[in-house]
Amino acid sequence: MKPILKFLIIVLLDFQNVFFQNLEAKIDSLIPAKFKSENPGGAFLVVKKGKVLYRKAFGMADLELNIKMKPEFVFEIGSMTKQFTAISVLILAEKGKLKLDDEITKFIPDYPTNGNNITIHHLLTHTSGIKDFTSMKAIKNIAREDLSPKELVDFFKNEPIDFKPGEQYKYCNSGYVLLGYIIEIVSGESYKDFITKNIFKKAGMENTFYASHDRIIKNRVSGYRDKNGLVNANYISFAIPYASGSIMSNVDDLAKWQHALDTNIILGKTFTQMAFTNYQLSNGTYIDYGYGWHLEKLKNKTVREHGGSIFGFNSMGVYVPEEEIYVVGLSNCECNSPTALVKDIALQLME
Repeated sequence: MKPILKFLIIVLLDFQNVFFQNLEAKIDSLIPAKFKSENPGGAFLVVKKGKVLYRKAFGMADLELNIKMKPEFVFEIGSMTKQFTAISVLILAEKGKLKLDDEITKFIPDYPTNGNNITIHHLLTHTSGIKDFTSMKAIKNIAREDLSPKELVDFFKNEPIDFKPGEQYKYCNSGYVLLGYIIEIVSGESYKDFITKNIFKKAGMENTFYASHDRIIKNRVSGYRDKNGLVNANYISFAIPYASGSIMSNVDDLAKWQHALDTNIILGKTFTQMAFTNYQLSNGTYIDYGYGWHLEKLKNKTVREHGGSIFGFNSMGVYVPEEEIYVVGLSNCECNSPTALVKDIALQLME
């Protein structure tokens, strides 16, 4: 090797090392103030162009057993589940099993009259007008019940709609419960089995599961809330959040998920892009939501993002497709959201 070439390689490697050290120090300066060592913690992962730039955990995974958090630990991810539900619907659409403009009564004939005007597209984009069942006072009566998908749909289906389908955007967990039920009807499989076979296994996500209180899940962290001091999270049956929020995962698997989407391992390019399209209301106004992702702007660049919140846990993932930057943060306390930190980290990396 020529001396000048060897010198340039050494300089480049030194520059990269300095860059990574500065980046690590910068991210480290943001996180510990919010995730203190003695409190419930979080795990963070930063990937750019397929290279892991940062992977660390902070705080405690289990306060009672005094177990420190590790990056590979498994969290409940709440509404980030909607990404998997939306892609599952697109898998069925790509196979010709359903159409996105199908009315939901095609699959659920006993859905009330307002269902005749509600399409799968409306459910995916939160433009159906269906009342969000998580806002209903009666939800406390079913929170611990292991309802079937049909029983859960029956819980809210007779509620009056908030607006005519397609007229407004209003975030709605009920819509994604209906999508989960439709996935089961069309595929002939449980939602759990469908996503495990068609997504988790294909993407190599070995630490991602449809959540269970009974199953032994290695590296599962405990969830907490602040009620005049830290206490264990409230119990909820995972049959209730269902296809709108019942997946568990870790930061490593969520990076695999993003890679699988980018490389069309799960779904062809045309149908994948449908998830990341800004759709219009009936009045022509565009909404900042595709299918399972918020589509926002950071530094005038479109980013795909979604967070989650469920008893004891918060989550946030941001992807900048133009620069292939993925940042994800998971927290095991309702008291501590990683959302602002994840966005700040993404901003630090954007050119």
